[in-house]
Amino acid sequence: MELQNFSIANQPIVSVKQNCASEDDVYKLPTTTEIQAWIISYLAQMLEVNSDDIDIATPFDRYGLDSSAAVGMTGDLEDWLNVKLDPTLMYDYPTIEALTQYLVEEFQISKYPQ
Repeated sequence: MELQNFSIANQPIVSVKQNCASEDDVYKLPTTTEIQAWIISYLAQMLEVNSDDIDIATPFDRYGLDSSAAVGMTGDLEDWLNVKLDPTLMYDYPTIEALTQYLVEEFQISKYPQ
């Protein structure tokens, strides 16, 4: 399953200057809203359910994800964000809400589009 090119129309990308060699070297990372939407869409497609049925506060294991699916999703998220993520990240941050909060803090992604 490939969602690397998933995007939300009219949502600006926020500049993040983390791990950049110079001021001109700027990573472009999605907003918090985009990250949550990507994860919700990913799970909905994987589980073949409506995205409205995905709750950001429900633990990933309640959706029946096995370790292979969890690692696969983390890898696809890593590719989409273009950042290095620990394959066990979903075990450390077991909900969409917790995972997104971690990513926001770790990569200093703006909570609000600028």
